[in-house]
Amino acid sequence: MYKKLLLNTVLLFIIAGASAQTLYTPRDIQRAYKNATRSLDGRPGKNYWQNHGRYNIHVTANAPDRNIKGTEEITYINNSPDTLKSLNMKLILNVHRPGAVRLRPVEADYLTSGIQIDTFNVNGTATKWNNVTNNATNQAVRLTQPLMPHDSVKLNIAWHYQISLKSEREGMIDSTTYYLAYFYPRVSVYDDYNGWDRLAFNDALEFYNDFNDYTLKVTVPKNYLVWATGTLQNANQVLQPEYAKRLQASFTSDSTIHVATAEDLVKKNITTQKPTNTWVWTANDITDIAIGISDHYVWDAASTVVDDATHRRASMQAAFLNSSEDFHHSVQFGRNSLSWFSHNWPGVPYPFPKMTAFQGFADMEYPMMVNDSHSKDLRFAQFVQDHEIAHTYFPFYMGINETRYGYMDEGWATTYELLIGTAEVGKEAADKLYKGFRVNGWIHDRSSAEDLPVITPTSELNAGAGNNEYGKPSLSYLALKDMLGDDLFKKALHTYMDNWHGKHPIPWDYFNSMNTGSGKNLNWFFNNWFLTNYYNDLAIDKVTTTAKGVQIDVKNVGGFAIPFDVVATYADGSTKAFHQTPIVWEHNQKAVVINLTSTKAITAVKLDNGIFMDADESNNSWKK
Repeated sequence: MYKKLLLNTVLLFIIAGASAQTLYTPRDIQRAYKNATRSLDGRPGKNYWQNHGRYNIHVTANAPDRNIKGTEEITYINNSPDTLKSLNMKLILNVHRPGAVRLRPVEADYLTSGIQIDTFNVNGTATKWNNVTNNATNQAVRLTQPLMPHDSVKLNIAWHYQISLKSEREGMIDSTTYYLAYFYPRVSVYDDYNGWDRLAFNDALEFYNDFNDYTLKVTVPKNYLVWATGTLQNANQVLQPEYAKRLQASFTSDSTIHVATAEDLVKKNITTQKPTNTWVWTANDITDIAIGISDHYVWDAASTVVDDATHRRASMQAAFLNSSEDFHHSVQFGRNSLSWFSHNWPGVPYPFPKMTAFQGFADMEYPMMVNDSHSKDLRFAQFVQDHEIAHTYFPFYMGINETRYGYMDEGWATTYELLIGTAEVGKEAADKLYKGFRVNGWIHDRSSAEDLPVITPTSELNAGAGNNEYGKPSLSYLALKDMLGDDLFKKALHTYMDNWHGKHPIPWDYFNSMNTGSGKNLNWFFNNWFLTNYYNDLAIDKVTTTAKGVQIDVKNVGGFAIPFDVVATYADGSTKAFHQTPIVWEHNQKAVVINLTSTKAITAVKLDNGIFMDADESNNSWKK
């Protein structure tokens, strides 16, 4: 069956004709095809595998004490065909250590001693641990007994760390409000094309994690509320009955329910009045967990239907300072996001039971959580929350390797922020924000770093990383949507998402899935957008009057296969736009001839690229 499928895929490429071209494929990816862990039709190969962990974590945060203590038991399952003689552990919070790899300077309040391992046991046997290591965010653990294929190993770890005073993606929001992320030792990803993920984490890169099962326990003093990834298992044990009842009611309510108000917080009687309470969550097949803790954040909640077929609802919650006006809208903004993404783009029902917006400083996504900063501009607050919630699909539904391929998730979140923004505030306002926020900085920056190919690994970038992750790949997705049309584009996108949700796709899986899903060989397009140093810049070379109208010779100075409008002005002063999709560049990516026929005299012509902003607009117009 696999050989027949591979043959059909090859035939599809041959049938596509002269425009077909082979995409550059790195040698490690070629090896994955050879090993049949990935296939040329875009699907996981017959030999695809990925490893899995079961994490049982207990964290204690005695706020306002900065010391965080944790214990965990990890059952790590080796589904690979390889015998593993060691494990690579990720200790992301060690980025706070003096001397750790970082791309920008940090304040003294950012620095800590990182994660300190107290005990590390492998299958019940104590293992020596070096708490002082040069490679701070990675540490190899040599196994006394090799981990055989399809076998498992059990790790028991106790650790502690001091939460950073400087809150960014995690840390202290204020003296009694903490955001805990990347806070636990984890086994890094061992994959089919690269082996162990040993890239040093820094303050600019993001994350690559396996899909694991989590049981999380968080012990805090009484009167502290806790929000976290997963489903809260013991609301009736940690909340007083009235507040547990409100939370339960929110799961079926369209209207915002104030689970805990500022007035309630003053009474200091929201939680069970034992000295400490242990909150328990579970989450399965998910790539990470995060925690928010506060004794003075208010709590709102509601829900919305995300799956019409099953009538499944997802909970939308928010935790914030009562004085932050924007966060009083977070639950309803979030309900709109969850519903819109589920029913429109990507048109896949929100896959998790809840989402929580937590007021912090990061504007950063986590599974079922976003850590967003306060904004006085309600529209911008909604824009940011939309973007972070959009990340649900990339990288959490699709297990993207953000460390190497950040554009595989940031590019999609940027695309979805425009699409949902168009629905929320209209095309003109959404386009204006998108151009100003996502395109303008790149297209008007002539530095060579900004025009590096999108396919350049994110881990190898410094300058230019932002535009290579956000604006440029987003424009490629929007250009392809314009070329294929909404229906075929969605069909191809769903092919990709169906192939790889819950797994680890790479760019070539996207390229091949979109080829298969659309029934077209799009390699010329992917080569143009991902493997070149092109940019957006069109020019009118010449305009020739013909018996039937005008012939317009358009040069693609920048090179990207972008859509554009040819706007004709007639002698009577009227105008008409003729839309050109990127298909016009399929056979010649440097020049195209556009013929406009008209019974009225054409006196002027202008090229309008819309959101595909032109680097030099001085040559985009012609007048007779």
